[in-house]
Amino acid sequence: MRRAPGERAGDGEPARDDTPADEAARFSALLEDSVEDLYEHAPCGYLSTLLDGRIAKVNTTLLDWLGYRRDDLVGRMAFTDLLTVGGRLYHETHFAPLLRMQGEVSGIALELRAADGSRLPVMVTSTVKTGGDGQPLLIRTTVFDARDRRAYETELLRARQEADRERDRLKLLNTTLQKTLLPPALANVPGLDVAAHYHIASVDEVGGDFYDLFPLAAGAWGLFLGDVCGKGAAAAAVTSLARYTLRAAAVYDPDPAAVLRNLNTVLHHEYHGPDPRFCTVLFGRLTPDPRGGFRITLASGGHPPALLLRADGTADHLPTPGGQLVGAFVDAHIATTAVHLAPGDTLLLYTDGLTEARTTTPGGEDRYGDDALLDFARALAPTTASATVDAIRDLLDTFGTGVDDDTAVLAIHVPRTP
Repeated sequence: MRRAPGERAGDGEPARDDTPADEAARFSALLEDSVEDLYEHAPCGYLSTLLDGRIAKVNTTLLDWLGYRRDDLVGRMAFTDLLTVGGRLYHETHFAPLLRMQGEVSGIALELRAADGSRLPVMVTSTVKTGGDGQPLLIRTTVFDARDRRAYETELLRARQEADRERDRLKLLNTTLQKTLLPPALANVPGLDVAAHYHIASVDEVGGDFYDLFPLAAGAWGLFLGDVCGKGAAAAAVTSLARYTLRAAAVYDPDPAAVLRNLNTVLHHEYHGPDPRFCTVLFGRLTPDPRGGFRITLASGGHPPALLLRADGTADHLPTPGGQLVGAFVDAHIATTAVHLAPGDTLLLYTDGLTEARTTTPGGEDRYGDDALLDFARALAPTTASATVDAIRDLLDTFGTGVDDDTAVLAIHVPRTP
């Protein structure tokens, strides 16, 4: 039941005015904080200083933060007296000159010295109050407590530094792992000049390119160069398996095609599930030719054809058509070819990171391509293994960030007889 105004409630309950006018009056009273109280107990610090920097007024909030009494500051200390040494230097060289020129400076990070010697990180905004004639009268400064922000920034910096250290560790791990997938040194083949180069497109991931040159039976050597699909740890596992399988298979069977078929069986058995893995690869068997030079039988499993740079200055691809990806099919077709390397000839094996490099700005679709590489080889011939690899290294440098994929090159050269 609604009571009349001023009526006492039963059971000792005080009377209550419920008229709309009284409710509005109570609500208005809640908002009638004094201007002085709003200033003194604002959620930020306020202080006013004379033009020479002496503190003329300061609110309770800032006094509580710093642990000073009002009499300690007002008329006795300057604003710069509250700053650290570095803060005073910044105030003199930057803050004060900007304030004089602009009349306002906002969001400056400083540190104030509290009465107990501790430091309070703050964000400071100052404005110059002018009189009717436009002349400056005093400086009003608003101070925001930045302890939480400083703690956040410190934690953010710590996280950034930890991320940088983790990135460095990852780079070191990737570099170390990459080295284990490549031979520490190529075999020394009498009568043959050999050179190789591995271009890493990204230090953040382990590439899938691999190569090797190693001795077999007396008077024979094996060589291979390949490219595993993908990057990272999964590609590195396939690369390691392929490298050691090729070396082992070459010992038991002299036929390069049989060596690649053996690798195909191993990869298809290990990686035929929901995440299939495969590679392209060239495998060759080198033997000295009684007529001089070397004879090489080359087998290809879907790999770009090798380039033969002749002593007479010509150059062309060694076609191995029809070779299929190794590990992708149960019975992959392996293409073979045989060639005689005469004195002065150079054979170049490479991965497609070279021919698929972008020759335009990042994001462009123009690729270097097989024809451009063939023209490049024809301009080099006749040449040596070392000169060929050096020229390709320089070519890759001209592409810059256009090299999206790791690139491996292996060159063998038969020196001319003096």
